[in-house]
Amino acid sequence: MTQDEMKQQVAEAALKYVEAGTIVGVGTGSTANMFIDALASKKDEIIGAVASSNATADRLAGHGIKVMELNDALNIVDSLSVYIDGADEFDPGRNLTKGGGGALTREKIVAAASDQFICIVDESKQVDYLGAYPLPIEVIPMAQELVAGVAIELGGRPVVREGFITDNGNIIIDVHDLKITDALGVEDHLNKVPGVVTNGVFSHQGANVVLMATPDGVRVI
Repeated sequence: MTQDEMKQQVAEAALKYVEAGTIVGVGTGSTANMFIDALASKKDEIIGAVASSNATADRLAGHGIKVMELNDALNIVDSLSVYIDGADEFDPGRNLTKGGGGALTREKIVAAASDQFICIVDESKQVDYLGAYPLPIEVIPMAQELVAGVAIELGGRPVVREGFITDNGNIIIDVHDLKITDALGVEDHLNKVPGVVTNGVFSHQGANVVLMATPDGVRVI
């Protein structure tokens, strides 16, 4: 089974967490795109969807799924029923790193507004501890060197993502060579640095359930 076939399998498995009459949060990336394609089959059952990026909003709309702003959605419901998204990696505590596509801030906001976060991945994303994948940090440009210095203090190697601006108008610093054994501590430490919008450690907004595709089927963690 190819990696794309496994992604397709886990995207379709996530549909069972979509309840009729609710508003769904939808993430960004290749696996999330496959979920959006699968969600089209339920577009008449849900009120609508909140997108974590402009690209996701465009793909949802392309399938005829009603796209809602989060503020408007929360005037209709107390919370989104579920947030479904992929991850760059996840550890045994279901802590994640996300942001390879640069949408980490909006992803974290939509996850925080949802009753549960269902993370859809293939088995290549499973790690013993976070940091194998560079950790993205969304940064207000003025704070670039300040944030880079803090990343170096943590033992990382910061690299500004070249030619990339987030949907919020900010830059991304990708921090390589980290070994994140205290995910919550690293998330909090980086978010206290002035100029950091947010970082790609999802510990406060970690996954409630990880659906992991394997050649033998989808494993529920």
